[in-house]
Amino acid sequence: MSAVPRSEKPAGRFRRMLDRLSSSQEDLESEELREDSATAGCTRIGDCRDRQVVTVTGTLRTVTLRPRAGVPALEAELFDGSAALDVVWLGRRSIVGIEPGRKLIASGRISMSRGRRVLFNPKYELRPLGRE
Repeated sequence: MSAVPRSEKPAGRFRRMLDRLSSSQEDLESEELREDSATAGCTRIGDCRDRQVVTVTGTLRTVTLRPRAGVPALEAELFDGSAALDVVWLGRRSIVGIEPGRKLIASGRISMSRGRRVLFNPKYELRPLGRE
């Protein structure tokens, strides 16, 4: 028996196929999002700290209009496979292209609000729809 855990052993083609077949759809999507984040050279959301300037990428899970202090605010939840982040555009009721399922890259300073990571008025770039 080897002292190296199974997850650290190099996986053969058969092992990878079995892992993919036994994984849930959500696990597979999360893994794909983590790979996209690494490929794009972005910080994983799970690694972001309060007051850190970051560039993150992921898929928008939800988009809602929720006023903050009487000002309209468009809020979206960005998920990259490691964690979720709230992206908030103050003073906006809608933004063309910001919709659930859309991939984007966002840059700005992370803040913490009620225990959640928040990115206010970020610079952003919409990713192409479908496969790149």
